[in-house]
This record gives sequence, C-alpha cells and structure tokens, in this order.
Amino acid sequence: MTDLFEEKAQDWDVNDMVKALSMGIGSAIQDNVEFKDNMQVMDFGAGTGLITTQVADKVGKVTAVDVSEAMLEKLATKDELKGKVDIVCQNIIEQPIGSEFDLIVSAMAMHHVKDTDKLVQCFAEHLKPGARVALADLDEEDGTFHPEDAEGVYHNGFDRDVFLDKLKAHGFKDVRFVTAHTVTREEKNYPVFLALATKG
Repeated sequence: MTDLFEEKAQDWDVNDMVKALSMGIGSAIQDNVEFKDNMQVMDFGAGTGLITTQVADKVGKVTAVDVSEAMLEKLATKDELKGKVDIVCQNIIEQPIGSEFDLIVSAMAMHHVKDTDKLVQCFAEHLKPGARVALADLDEEDGTFHPEDAEGVYHNGFDRDVFLDKLKAHGFKDVRFVTAHTVTREEKNYPVFLALATKG
C-alpha cells in the first residue's frame, strides 16, 4: 500500500496549522476525559504522535496505530515516548489488534477511512465494556479544506447528528460533542468536533 504521508511526515510537526490543531484537540480531550495511570489507550491515526505525546504521561500505555510507516517512524524517535508507546502499523479494520482498550482517541484520521460505519464497529470491538472514545474530526464542510487533488480523503467532514446515529447503532451511549478547535484559512472557518461516547 502506498504511504500517502511519506513526504508530509518530514515536516509535519513544524506545520503551524497541524500544531495548533493538535494542541486544540489535545486540550479538548484532556478537558473531557478522566485519565487513570493504568489506562490502556489506542491513538487511532496517531501519525507522528502529536496527540500521543499529550496523553502518554497520564496513562499506563498508548498503542499508536497508523497505516503510515513514515509517520510512525517519526513518532518512534521521540524520547518522551520511549517505553510508553507500542507502535502498530496496520489497518485494524482488516486486521484487528486482538487487544481491548479503556479509551480510543483519534484526531483528524476518520475522514481518511472510506467505511466509517465499519470503523466505528472496529472501535467498539477494540474497547472493554464501559470504555470510552474521544474522536475528533472536521464538521461537514464544502470540500475546500483539502486540496482538490488530495489522495485518501473520503469525507468532507461529518454531520454531527449522522455521526451520533452511527455511534449509537454500534452500542455507544452518553454521546456528546464539543467543538475542539476551529481552523481559519482564507477567511473560512472549519470547526473540528470532539465526539465523546461510552461503550454500552
């Protein structure tokens, strides 16, 4: 499979928009999730570890999952994550990890997955009963957030009500949304939601 993020990985962490987005989403996760020092957490679409870095010192272990080897190689070089993170480079929808987690976090990865329904089901299957998700992505937008020729973008964000129904259909309860961050570009605002829910 082609690594669509191979080139982007090199300067991903110094991109101002990416940094602001990650800080905004990370803060929203920390404000809305109660961390415990024995928690097992999956960071889905972990990339270079910008969210993992904000969570790792609060929990027992983070499993950083991504399909981009180049992004995960960057994550692996970060000293502050040594011994705190397991790195998994695979498509967990096709090839589940075989572990259950207390929490799954994700930042701006879901719009890169074609079958969101299958993805939400996959999240449910990787969670212990009563475990939680904190999933951030774009609110539905007009398709201008990504360049027209961007590969691997399957959704122009998500409608919150539609996404809520998807979570409920796979057994999630206590679903609520907060706005984690807003990207402003060329006088356009692109809000980013954080969906919080508990596995029933």
